[in-house]
Amino acid sequence: MKRIIFSLLTLIALNCGKESSKFLPAGLSAEASAQAVKAGSDYPISVVSIKNVILDDNFWLPKIKTIQDVTIRYAFDKCDKEGRMQNFLVAGGKKEGSYKGKMPFDDTDLYKIIEGASYSLISKPNPELDAYIDSIIAIIIVGQEPDGYLTTWFTIDRQKPPAWWVKPSETRWENEVSSHELYNSGHLFEAAAAHYWVTGKRNFLDIALKNADLLVDNFEPKKLHIPPGHQIVETGLIKLYHITHKPKYLELAKFFLDLRGDSTTHKVYGEYSQDHLPVTKQTEAVGHAVRALYMYAGMTDIAVLYNDQDYLNAVNKIWENIVNKKMYITGGLGSKHDGEAFGDNYELPNLTAYNETCAAIGSVYWNQRLFLLTGNSKYYDIIERTLYNGLISGISLDGGNFFYPNPTESDGKYEFNMGSCTRQAWFDCSCCPTNLIRFIPSIPGLIYGVNKNNLYVNLFISNTAQVSIDGEEIGITQQTDYPWSGKVNFSINPEKEQTFTLKLRIPGWTQNKPVPGNLYSYLNNIPNKVTLRINGKEEKIKLNKGYAEISREWTKGDKVELVLPMTNHKVIANQKVTEDIDKVAFEYGPIVYCAEEIDNKQISNISIPDNIDVSIEKRIVLSDKVITIKGKVDDEEITLIPYYLWSNRGVGKMKVWFPRKNK
Repeated sequence: MKRIIFSLLTLIALNCGKESSKFLPAGLSAEASAQAVKAGSDYPISVVSIKNVILDDNFWLPKIKTIQDVTIRYAFDKCDKEGRMQNFLVAGGKKEGSYKGKMPFDDTDLYKIIEGASYSLISKPNPELDAYIDSIIAIIIVGQEPDGYLTTWFTIDRQKPPAWWVKPSETRWENEVSSHELYNSGHLFEAAAAHYWVTGKRNFLDIALKNADLLVDNFEPKKLHIPPGHQIVETGLIKLYHITHKPKYLELAKFFLDLRGDSTTHKVYGEYSQDHLPVTKQTEAVGHAVRALYMYAGMTDIAVLYNDQDYLNAVNKIWENIVNKKMYITGGLGSKHDGEAFGDNYELPNLTAYNETCAAIGSVYWNQRLFLLTGNSKYYDIIERTLYNGLISGISLDGGNFFYPNPTESDGKYEFNMGSCTRQAWFDCSCCPTNLIRFIPSIPGLIYGVNKNNLYVNLFISNTAQVSIDGEEIGITQQTDYPWSGKVNFSINPEKEQTFTLKLRIPGWTQNKPVPGNLYSYLNNIPNKVTLRINGKEEKIKLNKGYAEISREWTKGDKVELVLPMTNHKVIANQKVTEDIDKVAFEYGPIVYCAEEIDNKQISNISIPDNIDVSIEKRIVLSDKVITIKGKVDDEEITLIPYYLWSNRGVGKMKVWFPRKNK
């Protein structure tokens, strides 16, 4: 990493140091920070910051450390070798050359890595990485035009876009349907907000604010009426609004959303870009899945901050459509390679499933917002399913190989992964690797939520946290070997005796309901018992919106034990999913399983009798200690491993769904 720092800074140190400062906008005014939102609303539930959560978890901590120790450095090096950093220097006239890269949004790879690296600094302070991030920000500012515009391919040569599907342009934002200029801004805003929040430094934030102010000046009701081709600028603007309290950023986010589907303002882009109907009239998830999910997250923010019922109604209808008709068993979304898109209702192929890693991340962002609004555990049932299955499947155990799509079957021949039938080290379009980098270090922020005198526990991950309830500090320690064990121990340590309600999520799978809705169900409903003990005494469980509620006066050292029944389940799909008719899949707790060729002789011919007797076995697969499922079919032993692990041991066949025998 040091080599990269010195090689790049040498290029700019001679003549850029003094010049960079003139691009910095003025600080935030006290007057602006006092302005109120139209409706004065916000999410009723607050997240507990990752700054206040220290992980010591056997499952997630190694994965975060892999990002910190391997993937961040690896991705920065890739960006350097492929010219991502050089593009900013060329755009700023500090180096000669043409645009390097094959995508108009290559700038965002750097932004996303900075975002993840910033989150990484919380749990693992690293002065060298901190300095390196600053050196990259010093390069980024070189590529920013004096008025704040920042998209390097356009600045370098707008007549020679990097991709065949991007049109040459005479003016900015002229071909926003394909140019990704606003998409670039969106990831800039998201990353700058994270960097500022973690470090307190303004160097990246000021770049973002100058660009955001340019957008505000150009996209007003009486000026440009062009929505983003690829969404994310909306949530990025809203994050800048939360930092600055300037309503203009929030208003622009809503303006972009309100433009969609309005043919009186622009030539609509169609379903692919969710620009076929006004957002408040949309009821079905269509088009490019990642664009859609980022948009739904932004719509949820607007529904809350403006107290807009029309927005909320649309969001709820779309969510119901996805959960009941368009979601894979792994939590994956987007069934079609053509357009990286949602398919028709119940169109969920296995071999050709797309399930882009970025879509899984977008789903988590959106579902967390819906939880923060409602306090309903069903959204975390989706988050948990996605996290443990269709999201972390996107990265190899060694942190250096990736899936772009995440199918639920492989024949070992079909090159589903951008020209490969196994994981790849990088892509021409590397949105998924860099998105994993920005997301995984932020996972500790998903564990807890606070509302008034309620403390929500949403995920079972070993950690020690400090939370504030009614202005009082409370320590909470969680110890578990989840997802391999259902036993979770809590220690509650308020500074002084305090009355509040502890809300423990009881996953739907413990109640024979794999997902909200009717898309999947268990073939073998098991009479499970969830056990709850307080200071050794078993308590009757009171469920409210999927949470076991414990309201009492808490004293330092109080102990809570939650035992979730970890059982094998056979899963069947709704009969309208024609691809999975008369097929069965396996789960253990929240984990979806698959058979991989390396462990099984005849993977193509496996048929599962409904009465198959299976057992669990502890096993080490490469670096992961996991639970495997074993059983016998026609005197042949089958071995199932967690789906997220597949394709870490070479090329081969894989199946999640198996034909049922003697149904």
